[in-house]
Amino acid sequence: MFCDSVATVHLTDIVNKKKREAHLCERCARERDLLPQQAGQPIDLKALVNLMMAPDPAPAAPAAVAPLNCPKCGMTYAAFKGEGRFGCAHDYDAFAAILGPLLERVHRGTAHAGKVPAGARTARLDALRGEMAAAARTEDYEEAARLRDLIRQMEATQ
Repeated sequence: MFCDSVATVHLTDIVNKKKREAHLCERCARERDLLPQQAGQPIDLKALVNLMMAPDPAPAAPAAVAPLNCPKCGMTYAAFKGEGRFGCAHDYDAFAAILGPLLERVHRGTAHAGKVPAGARTARLDALRGEMAAAARTEDYEEAARLRDLIRQMEATQ
């Protein structure tokens, strides 16, 4: 509660299994840039996060965020946050700067470490064997040896 008015904006944040709530009247929420000034304007998520993280009820500075959108489908990052899914495969590249740290934090890495379907593994091994044979034909023995070691490593983990 930031003033004596009736709270009409309710914010909930859960971090490390701890729930925090903030209740504001519409005026206080607008002063902190948590509500759009006009219909269709996106909510300032940075200001919202800053409010939830701030230990005192001081107003958060408005964030200057460049609007990100996909050049192919036109989806904005705010739309992705709202829907929870992308519009096309190119969105991964368009939002890579934001997604990289997010995926790193959520999955504790950005490289796949799980199982690979048997068909995909066989196809990859066949492709590597072809590359190794081509390297040997061109007498690039260092590359052929590197590919041989990679093939052996993949076969050992089957």
